[in-house]
Amino acid sequence: MDILSEIVANKRKEVARQKELYPIKLLEQSTYFEGTPVSLTKYLRREDKSGVIAEIKRKSPSKGVINAHVSVERTSIGYMQAGASGLSILTDKEYFGGDIEDLKNARSFNFCPILRKDFMIDEYQVLEAKSIGADVILLIAAVLSKSEIEILGGLAQSMGMEVLLEVHDGEELRNSVTDKVNLIGVNNRNLKTFETKVETSYELADQIPGDFAKVSESGISDSDTIGELRKYGFEGFLIGETFMKNGRPERAAKEFIQQLD
Repeated sequence: MDILSEIVANKRKEVARQKELYPIKLLEQSTYFEGTPVSLTKYLRREDKSGVIAEIKRKSPSKGVINAHVSVERTSIGYMQAGASGLSILTDKEYFGGDIEDLKNARSFNFCPILRKDFMIDEYQVLEAKSIGADVILLIAAVLSKSEIEILGGLAQSMGMEVLLEVHDGEELRNSVTDKVNLIGVNNRNLKTFETKVETSYELADQIPGDFAKVSESGISDSDTIGELRKYGFEGFLIGETFMKNGRPERAAKEFIQQLD
């Protein structure tokens, strides 16, 4: 079993446990459930922002521990003060060291688009994302059929959230694009082999329909790369490890974004 299949199998068990602990009726009582989500697409296009979606990620299967003791409060506030267009918060605990509480924490200190970065496979998780204050959910084409993307994406959009569809190659892109998503992200890291190539974004750029905001994910470590990606029409740049491997990720983000200016 490859790591992606292993993660999804574990996620199914995790979701089953969550359903027992926190029934949907309980999720619907959250103060965030009736709130109006913030549009990531609009923030990516704001002239006073950088297009950077700054991520909080403690560890990963490919890199191991990156920053185990990061302060979500300090880092999330610092990211936004640095000029990030939005936040990406890992909520998978087993493989990425994240937690739902991390997103709730970030939400309590920031009025900005927040992406719930997780392996979404069940409608319950979409409702859960809304209940913890997420504005955007991630749907990964490598683990979902087009019909599943339409169901999960449609549910998210019905509650005002946006949907970032993640693809890794042309076949995934062709087989998964639907109007139930708002942004299309090209993950430059192959989740099965962990090989990272920014060229993947260049190769797929022209194949992404113009209705969607384009986001490049993973492997972005310098401002020159963003300059090149912009030439291919990318408006969003999801960056995690480049910032997180620094003891003060928010400082790394500030220096990075200043170089863009």
